[in-house]
Amino acid sequence: MAPIWLIGFLVLALSSVYCTLLHSQQEMWFQGLFPSNMCPASASAYTFYGIMFDAGSTGTRIHIYTFVQKNPERLPELEGEIFESVKPGLSAYASEPKKGAETVRILLEMAKEAVPQSHWKKTPVVLKATAGLRLLSEQKAQALLLEVREVFEESPFLVPDNSVSIMDGSYEGILAWITVNFLTGQLYGQNQQTVGTLDLGGASTQITFLPRFEETLEQTPVDFLSSFEMFNSTYKLYTHSYLGFGLKAARLATLGALEIKAGDGQMLRSSCLPKQLEAEWHFGGVKYQYGGNREGKTGFEPCYAEVVKVVQGKLHQPDEIRRSSFYAFSYYYDRAADTNMIDYEKGGVLEVSDFERKAKEVCDNMEMYTSASPFLCMDLTYITALLKEGFGFGDNTLLQLTKKVNNVETSWALGATFHLLQSLGLTH
Repeated sequence: MAPIWLIGFLVLALSSVYCTLLHSQQEMWFQGLFPSNMCPASASAYTFYGIMFDAGSTGTRIHIYTFVQKNPERLPELEGEIFESVKPGLSAYASEPKKGAETVRILLEMAKEAVPQSHWKKTPVVLKATAGLRLLSEQKAQALLLEVREVFEESPFLVPDNSVSIMDGSYEGILAWITVNFLTGQLYGQNQQTVGTLDLGGASTQITFLPRFEETLEQTPVDFLSSFEMFNSTYKLYTHSYLGFGLKAARLATLGALEIKAGDGQMLRSSCLPKQLEAEWHFGGVKYQYGGNREGKTGFEPCYAEVVKVVQGKLHQPDEIRRSSFYAFSYYYDRAADTNMIDYEKGGVLEVSDFERKAKEVCDNMEMYTSASPFLCMDLTYITALLKEGFGFGDNTLLQLTKKVNNVETSWALGATFHLLQSLGLTH
């Protein structure tokens, strides 16, 4: 039997490891082995947390961030993130708001495990809904938000004013831009070389970048420009959210579903779909019947002719973006990974022309992709049209596709959490 002094030494050593790794997602299994008061007070004196819910059109995600303030004169450091999601999104529970709120409660239980109990009362929890709820009627959207607010009030966390809300689309773009440029270290020092961001959700799409040329500011509609202060600097960003131009909303537009009464059972057909296909698709709580053109043509050319009508002449095209660098995420990433253009875990760099090349390959050989989503051809063709005909990117424009930077999700949620913590005075 080991001597008592050795056992004591091992316990202290392991508890030290536990205190160091407590907030790491990969080491969550340490929790429960030691009491929370075993860590010295100094270990968490400058540690604080933020919980941000992203209620999107296709799913609800929770981001639990751990920050460490090592120097009151400097920005806090992001120590780690825990991320989880559930499907479908809140908008799918438009007629069952209590059921929708339960999905939030399930995710909130994770936060109680991740955040030490001693920090619960000072850890803010916020939910921001995006395009999925923007498309619902005011009455149904507010009923959902009210139920979520009740779930928050029953939790042990700090619930700020306006803790549950629908976020303005342009604000979504700004916060995503903050996240990416913070994680890539572009918001520090002089002569920052910031990168733009492109986000493609289910119901909306956003573009945000920091203009470098005066002519861009002069030629841009005033409501596409937004000034904000953060990290002791003022930024004047080009940012816009296009509601109805997300990937799934674009499917409906391409199919002609927006011109008929929702859910009337009419068969919607497209040359972007396999000829013999007939199926059902549920989106936003509505069931649609769709299928391929059995008699007409299929393939990239007829599909592009259908899809381009959705975007052509409807989006602003700042000339500067052809010479800018952009990060692209959400469905840009997913469809590139689905077709092996990038590694699913690591991401990669693509040219705009790579999406067109892959769209042609998939659309002209749909019988080879029967195990994939029936919308794969339509989705890739829409992304091609959105980038080229919509935003006006050149074929050679480089896009950095990534889900994470330094192990943190590249969503607007981190930027929103920073803004929240600053507004509550929780950062020094």
